[in-house]
Amino acid sequence: MSNLGTLLVVVAALLLGAAALSLAGRWWIERQVPAIGHFIEVDGIRLHYVEAGSGPTLVLLHGASSNLRDLATSLLPELAADFRVIAFDRPGYGYSERPAGDEWPDPARIAQLVLDASARLGADRPVLVGHSWAGAVVMAALVEMPERLRGGVLLGGVAGHWAGPVDWTYAVGGLPVVGPVFAYTTVFPAGMMLMEPTVQRVVAPSAVPPGYISNIGARLALRPRSFLRNVQDMNRLSEYLQALSPRYDTIPLPLLLVHGEADELVPFWNHGRRLLPVVSRVQPVMIPGAGHALHHTHTDAVAEAIRGFARAE
Repeated sequence: MSNLGTLLVVVAALLLGAAALSLAGRWWIERQVPAIGHFIEVDGIRLHYVEAGSGPTLVLLHGASSNLRDLATSLLPELAADFRVIAFDRPGYGYSERPAGDEWPDPARIAQLVLDASARLGADRPVLVGHSWAGAVVMAALVEMPERLRGGVLLGGVAGHWAGPVDWTYAVGGLPVVGPVFAYTTVFPAGMMLMEPTVQRVVAPSAVPPGYISNIGARLALRPRSFLRNVQDMNRLSEYLQALSPRYDTIPLPLLLVHGEADELVPFWNHGRRLLPVVSRVQPVMIPGAGHALHHTHTDAVAEAIRGFARAE
């Protein structure tokens, strides 16, 4: 066998070994971080959700690379004392299904699914709360279907568009052939090694809270399909928001912006300040010293802001 042939065999063996490790890793992750809620089927899509409390309804949606545990272990217990609170896994995340193929459930489609599921659960016209990526779902709902809401809350939420990829992993993950190979061979082992510094960026400038990685089920994002869905969602979001944002001035409902002053991942100047002269009933609340995971590091302040807003509406 030639040197080139030997090299190809070695590379193939390494890739197969890495793929086997990733598949085993997915099995291990799902046993370490199982589903914790209930399931409801809407339009043939099975959604995973948790709920607590009674009263007017708040619906909570998580951000990128995340799942409902992110909100179920932070805001949900605080808000359930005064409201009925329902947190969903977005389609393709946690344990919610996502249609096969290249169909992208854009933010308006996600809003429709979640509001249909909420209505099936007896919760009409909730206040919709979206963290990070899910801020786009809130904005889409406020523009496209305001009659189905009482109001919206952006929690460090994405509302503006931007240029270029968010991170090199999204650029690589979005490549044909290379992206899936990367997802099925590299994401799990590399993600396990880099989990601590990755979550530190999210909670900065605060320290990572004790048990944070386990509490939010962060390792679910290392499953190959979860990674690829997140890449697809992130890579298409800016273009979607560029088309949606000219209609923000039509929003008739109240909108609360809760944002960390030190959030560098979703900076307020692009995703909050630009809304102030455009949305007629917008209310900004800035949390001093808080970064992107403000609902974990400044839970009381965030819950109080949402509580006051939801009571008024």
